[in-house]
Amino acid sequence: MNDLLIAGGIGMAFGWALERAGLGDPPKLAGQFYLRDFTVLKVMLSAMLTAMLGVFWGGRLGMFDPGTFYVPETYLLPQLVGGLVFGLGFVLSGLCPGTSCVALASGRIEGAATMLGLFAGVLLVGLAFPAIEPFYRSTPHGPLTLQRLTGLPYGVVVALVTVIAISMLAWIAKREAAR
Repeated sequence: MNDLLIAGGIGMAFGWALERAGLGDPPKLAGQFYLRDFTVLKVMLSAMLTAMLGVFWGGRLGMFDPGTFYVPETYLLPQLVGGLVFGLGFVLSGLCPGTSCVALASGRIEGAATMLGLFAGVLLVGLAFPAIEPFYRSTPHGPLTLQRLTGLPYGVVVALVTVIAISMLAWIAKREAAR
């Protein structure tokens, strides 16, 4: 029960942070697609860096074994199709699943409509799953990680991703300052 309370607290804090960043507002999210507003990219890069560095240093300091973390299997073609469907839904509604929850909690009708669409899609896929299961299980590649794809040591991958992400954040800051 404590785990559920902790997860709920983290979820509410994350939702609050998304709302404070304005990410429950579809026009703000659409600004990312038009390269006008980089808030989404800044939030996602910051979250990715925080998680990646937390796992890396937590493992290095002996707080936990990162090798025990679950990395899901990669099924290339079905995940590509799923990503396209996700992207289409994101573009059409201006919201992703997380931000649609924030928009709904903020009383936005587009949040409710997106959540309804998400639940309808989950229901339809669940009902159709016996028919689409062969496709769902096609093109398996096992758990893919940047370390596995590149053959580089874990610490080198973490360092490279950190440098790339910080460079992108610096480029965004410079671009925003020039406006």
